[in-house]
Amino acid sequence: QVQLVESGGGLVQSGGSLRLSCTVSESIFDTFPMGWYRQAPGQQRELVAGISLGSITNYPDSVKGRFTISRENVKNTLHLQMNDLKPEDTAVYYCNTGHTVFPWGQGTQVTVSS
Repeated sequence: QVQLVESGGGLVQSGGSLRLSCTVSESIFDTFPMGWYRQAPGQQRELVAGISLGSITNYPDSVKGRFTISRENVKNTLHLQMNDLKPEDTAVYYCNTGHTVFPWGQGTQVTVSS
């Protein structure tokens, strides 16, 4: 079973930056588009960044221009660079395929203080 392990979260002040990483146990980037998702307390999980097989990226308006998704195929690692963080970005962040095929990892907590 494919395993997803997220890391890199933490506590940061508003306007700060974090770089999240997701290590995947198998080579799946040539088969599946990937995405970063987040879930804030009491809210549904939402997609915040996606990358297609052809490396086309997409973002919702809420993070566009601030978040950047990338991947390292050789290392089976997905990244999310988050700049100009805002308190509303506080959530647990997860990675998965574009259709959330695999079991969710434990996520990584991002907390942005005002």
